[in-house]
Amino acid sequence: MLALTEDAVIVCAHQKGRVQITPSQDFCRADGRRLLVDDDPEHRHISGCPNLNPAIGIKPCTSTLGVDEGYSDFVRIGGRRLCIAPLSGHTDGTPSGAVEYLTRDPGQHFIDCKP
Repeated sequence: MLALTEDAVIVCAHQKGRVQITPSQDFCRADGRRLLVDDDPEHRHISGCPNLNPAIGIKPCTSTLGVDEGYSDFVRIGGRRLCIAPLSGHTDGTPSGAVEYLTRDPGQHFIDCKP
């Protein structure tokens, strides 16, 4: 399980929708890149999701919902859990709460968090 950085690539299940992440902490880094903590991936904008068909009520993924998996139970930064891959949750895409988002790339390959 690799720690996630600000360079992590998190996408919706349609593979083209990319989650826009802004790290909320600035003092812990891996190779100069800020590490993500809870709730950095939650309630974030998703751009580029191709799942769209207004004629039948299909809406693209535009926002992440809560994280289902991907917070460390052991490592905390400033009291907040470290984000680790695999990270996943759901989006607001049609049907809301049924489409997942997931980690394609953690953004670094140095910090490995063993359970």
